[in-house]
Amino acid sequence: MKNTASLIIGIVASICFVLAATAIGGYYYKTKKPQKTISVVGLAEKDFTSDLIVWTLDYSALKPTMKEAYSTIKEQNKIVKDYLISKGIQANEIDFKSVSANPDYDGRYEYDANGNSHYVSVFKGYRATQNIRIESKNVDLVEKVEREVAELYDQDINLNSNSPSYYYTKLADLKIKMLEEASKDARNRAQTITKNAGAKLDGLVNANMGVFQITAPNSSDEDYTWGGAFNTSSKQKRASINMRLTYEVK
Repeated sequence: MKNTASLIIGIVASICFVLAATAIGGYYYKTKKPQKTISVVGLAEKDFTSDLIVWTLDYSALKPTMKEAYSTIKEQNKIVKDYLISKGIQANEIDFKSVSANPDYDGRYEYDANGNSHYVSVFKGYRATQNIRIESKNVDLVEKVEREVAELYDQDINLNSNSPSYYYTKLADLKIKMLEEASKDARNRAQTITKNAGAKLDGLVNANMGVFQITAPNSSDEDYTWGGAFNTSSKQKRASINMRLTYEVK
């Protein structure tokens, strides 16, 4: 009787072990079996016009003393400000930076009676420099003033004008919209491929956003970069972004 009970217990234990091993094996196969997936890249591009311009310029005055240099720059500031406002630029769009003043030297080589040369630094005076930054949403107006600003040379202002930089204030909204378009493009590509292969898309496995690029349209001198190009030299711009989507296929 005791042997029979032991035999029955052994058989039951063996059956439980087989069932447990089968369940574990099935679970392992289900979780570790290769998935059928497809990865596609969707692209979105958008041409747009900058709505913000930043223009910087500077001018300097060279005088025998620092006081005279500062005084001259102060007089020139009024001339420049009045000129810019007369052209339509708003006073709150003009930012006068701190004036800098430094000794200015003229270096040259001189020769002695034996023909030996030595460098001589001659003090010329103090040069005060004023930098101005103009930021405006009136892009066309500032462009016009930038083209005409050389008129200030007639008032003895030693002016240096830099090329404007162009920006877009709604870039965050544009990026979100383009991500949506790139995702739709990727899904359409995936559906086309699987349909032609006689399969169907299942759940989304992964989504990776590419680099957001801003370049000048139709520019052969500008390349995409790994970190994302950000063109500021062109008023007309082209934004592009891609999305990589991975789907399960059934």
